[in-house]
Amino acid sequence: MDEDAGPVVRPYALIGGRTRSSGDALDLVAMISATGAHPSGGFVPGPEQERILALVTTPTSVADIASELDLPLGVVRVLLGDLKDHGLISIGRASASERILKEVINGLRAL
Repeated sequence: MDEDAGPVVRPYALIGGRTRSSGDALDLVAMISATGAHPSGGFVPGPEQERILALVTTPTSVADIASELDLPLGVVRVLLGDLKDHGLISIGRASASERILKEVINGLRAL
């Protein structure tokens, strides 16, 4: 990252120009966890996907992942979809009270 020039690699280049994947249905409060499986079938996670796998050793929301990586939500959803398709992550749901709390926190951050 170059502060003056912006990102060295544009977000769409990280996902090969794709705009859709199996991760499209992920909502902001879906909880992502690493399965501990190893990549198979010749799939090699990219650097951003490696960072995601390091982040989700404990359940982490999609919104928190996007925030931590400083990437657009659409890009993160595509990256997560690839990881899910290869069995490297599992997707869970936040409990209702946890979900409400996260929405309140996100609303406060938006102010």
